[in-house]
Parts: sequence; structure tokens; C-alpha cells
Amino acid sequence: MPNLKTSIKDLRSTKRKTVYNDRLRKRVKKAEKTFKNNIEKKDSGKAEKSLKQAYKVLDKAAKKNVIKKGKASRKKSRLAIQLNKLSIDNVKTTKKST
Repeated sequence: MPNLKTSIKDLRSTKRKTVYNDRLRKRVKKAEKTFKNNIEKKDSGKAEKSLKQAYKVLDKAAKKNVIKKGKASRKKSRLAIQLNKLSIDNVKTTKKST
């Protein structure tokens, strides 16, 4: 337990920041999970909407330094690749049926 007055104040602010950062990390995980669920259901419309939401959350987390900029960029790239694979699969199946 801190003894100095400034250390006590610092501990209080650290606790507040930890709560905020954890909340933002949970939002990132939830946005990714929603997107992946839509991909598994092969619902491209909902997947695009959830991808936009995931981008928004990742950018905000990177801006607030909760996650690093490169990590946010990497996650966005991988999510976009998954969406592109889904749309390519849809195109292939429609071409086969015609």
C-alpha cells in the first residue's frame, strides 16, 4: 500500500484508468466476436455492418492507447480478409448454380 500522498492519488487514477481500459478491451472482443458469428452464419450484410462497428471500436482503442496502433491495424486487416473470403465464396456458389 502506498504511503506518500501522491502515490495514493496515483493509485486512485490508475484504478479508474484500468476500469476504462478493461471496458474498451471488452468492447473490442465483443465486436470481433459479433463479426465472426456473422461470418459463420454466412450473412454478408450483417457481417459488413459488424465490420464497420469493429473498425470503429478498434480505432478508438488504438487512439486511446489501450491497444497499439499496429495491433489494431493487423486485426482490421484480418477481419477484412475474412469478409472478402465470404464474398468470394458467395460469388463462386452463384456462378456454379447458373
